Amino acid sequence: MLKLNGCFTAIVTPFRSGKVDLPALKKIVRFQLAGGVSGLVPCGSTGEAATLSPEEYALVIKTVVAEVKGRVPVMPGVGTNSTARSVEMVKKVSALGVDALLAIVPYYNKPTQEGMTAHFSALAKATRLPIVLYNIPGRTGVNMLPATALGLRAKFRNIVGIKEASGSLDQVSELIAGAEEDFAVMSGDDSLTLPMMSVGARGVISVVSNIAPAAASRMCALFQAGDLAGAAAAHRRLFPLVKTLFCETNPIPVKYAVSLLGLCRPEPRLPLLPLSADRRAGLAAAMRRAGVKF
Repeated sequence: MLKLNGCFTAIVTPFRSGKVDLPALKKIVRFQLAGGVSGLVPCGSTGEAATLSPEEYALVIKTVVAEVKGRVPVMPGVGTNSTARSVEMVKKVSALGVDALLAIVPYYNKPTQEGMTAHFSALAKATRLPIVLYNIPGRTGVNMLPATALGLRAKFRNIVGIKEASGSLDQVSELIAGAEEDFAVMSGDDSLTLPMMSVGARGVISVVSNIAPAAASRMCALFQAGDLAGAAAAHRRLFPLVKTLFCETNPIPVKYAVSLLGLCRPEPRLPLLPLSADRRAGLAAAMRRAGVKF
C-alpha cells in the first residue's frame, strides 16, 4: 500500500542535445535515494512531461522504476486535458511497474467541478493503482474545490490523496477537516510545506528536493517527530532557496541548480530556455547559503 508522507521529489528530466539523457537520469535517481526521500515523481510539471513524446515518457518512467528497484514508491505524473487520452495514458502507465499515479486537473479547457468529477471518475475506473489528485490552478487555470476532491474520494477508494498547490491554507484546512484518516494531503508548494503540515498535511511533492533531498526530507521528519523548533529552523534555512528556485518558470532554475551539482546539463526544452545569465550567480549563492554543496 502506498505510504504517502514525507518528501517525494518531482524530479527533472535531463536532456542532452535535445534527447533524454538516460545516464544523467540514473544519476539523479541515485542522488535522490541517497538523500533519503520518501518517493519519486517522474514526468510531472518539473519533469517537463508536456514536452515528452509518448516513447520518451514511457522510457523515463521505465528507467526510474528500474533504477529505484522498489526502494521507494514511484508515482509518475499522468493526465491531459482530454479524458479519453488520459484514460489511455493511465492504462499504459499502470503496466510499467509504478506504485501510484499523480493525476493533474485538466488544463486549458477549464472544466467545471462536475466535469472534474467525471474526468477523475473515468481515471479511477481505468486502474487499480492508487491515484493522487493534483490541483495546481496556476498551471491549469481552474481550481479543484475541496468538496470535489473529497467527493471523489468517497466514491473511489483508490483515490488516496491530493497534491494541493492552490496556495490557500484555508483550502488545505477545509480538505483536511473533511478528509478520512487515510486520505493524504501533500503540499505542492515548497514554501508552504511546513505551514501545511501544521494544519495536517503529510508532507510535500517537492521541487527544492531535487538539489536538497536530505534537507527537505529532514524538515518533514522533524515535524513528524514533534520537533517543531527544528522543523521551523530547517524551513527558514531552505525558504530563501525555494523562493530563488522560482525566479523564472519552473523547472528552468532548478534544472540549472541540478546542473551545478554535476548531475545533468542545464538544458530545458522549448518553449523553455536556460536560466538567464544574470540570475545564475544569485541562484548559486542561495544554494550555498542553504548548505547545498557543489
